[in-house]
Formats: sequence, structure tokens, C-alpha cells
Amino acid sequence: MAALNDNFSKAELRIPAGFDISCYVNSSAIPADQIRAAVEHELNTTQFIDIHTHLFQPSLGSMGLWGIDELITYHYLEAELFRFNPITPVEYFSLTKRQKADLIWKTLFIENAPISEATRGVVAVLNAFGLPTSGALTEARAFFESRTLETHIKEVFRLAGISEVVMTNDPLDPDEAPMWEKGAAGDPQFHPVLRLDRILNKWAQHWEVLRSQGYDVQEDGGGKTMAEVRRFLGYWSNLMKPVYMAVSLPDTFAYPEDSLRVKFLTQCVLPICRERAIPLSVMIGVRYLVNPALKLAGDGVGKSDLRALERLLLDFPENRFFTSLLSRENQHELTTYARKFANLMPFGCWWFLNNPSVVEEMTRIRLEMLGTSFIPQHSDARVLEQVIYKWRNTRRTMAPILANTYQLMSEDGRPVTREDIRHDINRLFRENFDTFTRRTV
Repeated sequence: MAALNDNFSKAELRIPAGFDISCYVNSSAIPADQIRAAVEHELNTTQFIDIHTHLFQPSLGSMGLWGIDELITYHYLEAELFRFNPITPVEYFSLTKRQKADLIWKTLFIENAPISEATRGVVAVLNAFGLPTSGALTEARAFFESRTLETHIKEVFRLAGISEVVMTNDPLDPDEAPMWEKGAAGDPQFHPVLRLDRILNKWAQHWEVLRSQGYDVQEDGGGKTMAEVRRFLGYWSNLMKPVYMAVSLPDTFAYPEDSLRVKFLTQCVLPICRERAIPLSVMIGVRYLVNPALKLAGDGVGKSDLRALERLLLDFPENRFFTSLLSRENQHELTTYARKFANLMPFGCWWFLNNPSVVEEMTRIRLEMLGTSFIPQHSDARVLEQVIYKWRNTRRTMAPILANTYQLMSEDGRPVTREDIRHDINRLFRENFDTFTRRTV
């Protein structure tokens, strides 16, 4: 045991019962009946990087959501509420935050068993903190109200098994932008990302904001608009120091086409990304507000024409593209493109794909076609504590997938060692991100 780590007991390292540690410490092949336990051990002891979230560093104040009422009123649960409760969206959105949480808790957790992915997640968080998973919310509310944010973040990250997260930061958000300009303190656990949706998707509603800040832009994109948007992105890149830029695109996204979105993308965003040597994350497939009454819970999903992505990869070989797609039907095609273009990094199982049955299918396809040259998952967490259950689910889903992969490799004649498993898991959940963003070379 000392050869592994003198500072931790076998229990603290979460080594599964019955696991023969001698074969694990040494470089020898792991017996077939020990492969699953070795995979589980490495998954449980590797600190992951969460490459896409909607969390915020403490210096950005109330932008960051946390606590039991935020967990229960997460928009996935709001959408589920209307499947079980006759309340109308108008009536629901007139309630206070606590009233909304009480209604969702009563409907989805008391009157019905919490068996959906989203409801089980809340149960898992409560259980992780030793809080009641049924009955009144009194104890849970008292617990979260007693926490200080900085201490709570450290505990949440420990329970989630993550070392750092990547944020989503919008320079046109009227609440967030002033905090950056006033010198919001950085945090090594949180990495900025410059979000582009309001420029690429909603220019008509936001061009005057840039103009009010002294940028000589026009609604139709004429005049000095392209140069000025590049100046805007350069300013915010200097201020935020983002690890990448990002945009969520509709299922109808097309390239090439004669549109302002494509002009901003090709004349502003991609040149700045090349200049700064940072990737662009394109997340494609959103159908916004298919049911507007549900607000944030009302977005849907659409299948995309990936020939647009193909042309981007061909036309901009010096740019690097993180890519996640919302439609299940697009996943095999995306994986095939990743075999053809080294400047494409598939990542995560986004939104409605983040269910174990779909995650398993997608991950097996990627492993079989790409080896370990992709990023299996991100949390997309909007509420801090969600990372606990999202990464617990990932580890639980990944264990049999990876174990089966190594089992097949072993049966085909290549023995499996501890170093193989550790190297591959570190690459999938840490190194691929660091390398693609060039945080390490």
C-alpha cells in the first residue's frame, strides 16, 4: 500500500472491495476480473476539468447560482413540473423563488418518485451533504444558508471530483460586464470564456449597446462595423483572458451564406481566435423558445446540416473548433468529421443528450472511432451543486464503457496495465482540454 500513497488509507482512495492492489501498483497486466475495479479507481481519483459550465467565480457576485431553491427551480425541473401539475406558466412565473421551489418539491419529489435524471440529481446532491431527501425542505434550507460561498465551492468541487471549471462570460450582459471592467478578481478554479451569442445571433437587439460604448458600428454591418467588432473582441479578450470563445447556434446554421452572422464569424471572431491562439466553441442545434411561455425551459432541439461545419473546418484550418451538437441524430456524423479534421474536438453530451442511455451510445461511438482523442463530457451546470451529481453520473456511466473497451483490447491480445488506464482517463478528462486550448504544450 505504501508504494501507492503513504498519506491515504485504502478506504480513502476508494479502492473497491476485492480489488487486488498488488497488480494495480505494479506495471504488470491487470487480470480480466480486475479491469472494472481498476477503471473505477482511476475515475474516482482523477480530478476532472469541467470544460463548459454556466457557473461564476465569486468575484462576479450574484451571477453565480447556488443553494437548494436554485437547484429545485432549475429550468429542467420547471419543464417537468408542467407534466404533472395543472398550474399554468403564467401562474407559476408569478410566484416567488421559494414558492416555486416548494411547488416543484411537492409535485416532483413528494407526490411522485424522483426518477427522472433531473430530479435524481437533486436527490444525489442532498444525499452528498447528508441532508433529508424527502419531507420538508427546512433542514436543507438552513444548511445552505449557513454556508459561506468560498468554503462551499471547495467542498462542492471535492465532492464532484473536479479541480476547475470553465465559465460562460458575456461581455454584453449589463450585469456582468461592469464587474469585469471594475477589475473582478480572478480565481484559479474558474476560467473565463468569451460568449458571442448576442453578437452573432442577436445583433439587431444589441448593436446599439456597442455604439453607446464608443464603437462605430451600424445595424446593417456596414461602414467600420467589422473592424470595430474586432476591436471590441480584442478589448474583451485582453480583459477576460478567455481560454476560448463560444457561441450557441441554431439548427438552421448555414455556412457559407450571405448573412451578418457569417460575416461576424469569418471577419471578426475567427481572426481574433487565430491571433490569440484560442479555440472557438460552436454548439449547434438549438431551437430557441419552441414554447415561449416556458421561458428558459422552452428551448427545443433540431437536427443540423453539418456540411456547414465541414466547410468551416476546411476554410479555416488554422483555427481550432470545440464542437458539441444537440441532436442525437448528428453524433455519428460529427465523430466521422473528427476523424478527418484534427482541428475539431468533439466534447460532451449537451442538454437533452445528457442522459445515461444516450451518453453510453455516444461515448462508445467516439471511443470506437477516435480512441481517446475527444472530451467525453462537461456538466453545463447552471447551479453550483449540480456538478456533484453530473460528474457522479459521468463516472458511473463511463466505468462499464471503459472497462468493456479494455476487456476487448485484452481479449484481442494487448494486456491492460494501470498506466494505460490512468493515462487514458487523464487524457480524456484533463489533457485533451489543456492541449487543445494550448494551456500546456
